[in-house]
Amino acid sequence: MATLKALVVDDASFVRDLVKRTVRQRFPVIETTDAQNGRRAQSLMSRSNFDLVLCDWEMPEMSGLELLQWMRQQPQYEKVPFIMITSRGDKDHVIEAVKEGVSEYLGKPFSPEGLSKKIIKVMGRRLKDAMEKGGKSMEGPADAFKESAALLTQKRDAPEPRKDPAAAAAEQDNPLLAGGRREASSRPAARGPMSLASVRFSDSTLKSMVKDVNLTEVRVIAKRDQEFPGILDQAVVDIDIGDGQMARLNGYVHQLQAVDKRQDTDFVSVTIRFVDEDPKKLEDLSRFVARFRAGSR
Repeated sequence: MATLKALVVDDASFVRDLVKRTVRQRFPVIETTDAQNGRRAQSLMSRSNFDLVLCDWEMPEMSGLELLQWMRQQPQYEKVPFIMITSRGDKDHVIEAVKEGVSEYLGKPFSPEGLSKKIIKVMGRRLKDAMEKGGKSMEGPADAFKESAALLTQKRDAPEPRKDPAAAAAEQDNPLLAGGRREASSRPAARGPMSLASVRFSDSTLKSMVKDVNLTEVRVIAKRDQEFPGILDQAVVDIDIGDGQMARLNGYVHQLQAVDKRQDTDFVSVTIRFVDEDPKKLEDLSRFVARFRAGSR
């Protein structure tokens, strides 16, 4: 039976479900409730008491930082652990959150183990006592699905392809291809200039080029010699929306596919499905899509 209560706040239902599933599987003594933005969370917290808050930063109506500021002004929540889970991992934002009283900071995309460690750290003895009282172990279960995904997407050693003079010249002109090997026929076809993209996962970053993008998903092409994610892994796509601004879009890995119909292909296509429901992020994405399509004509 659950003895502790946690509130999960994020505008993306996929992220809320992922956090709740991790908490439920790892800490069965914690009951979870969720809210899609800070305003809804504030309403729930006014009617009920929670022992832990796991919250996104960027949300419509009320941000995670605004919820944290309000929470620290309430006597019953002044010392309740608050974990900020966000793709905003730059130093300035971390410092700002610390000044407002955040307990811990977890960057997106995160792993279940990373989230579990943060929860154990902020809950301390109270969580340990509740787990022991409920006859539950603090040791985390093996992530069988993660292991299966790793087997599915692991790289295999391929024969050394013969160097093609045309390929060598192309590598010098394209930063994505530099330092790698490829056959002339394996170069991804492109219509006009493609935008460079950085796709972040819980323990790696994929350097790639945007092949296609819409309001639902983005398809990128990346060299095979990098570390690739598993199907359904969390992802954050960093895209340049102009004027020196960067949009950080949350999503998950929907598809991995070889660019060429051969085992020793040098390029892999990765499709990321977006999960954000924040109007501001959707507006940024719309601007990027329009600019991308104009440049591909």
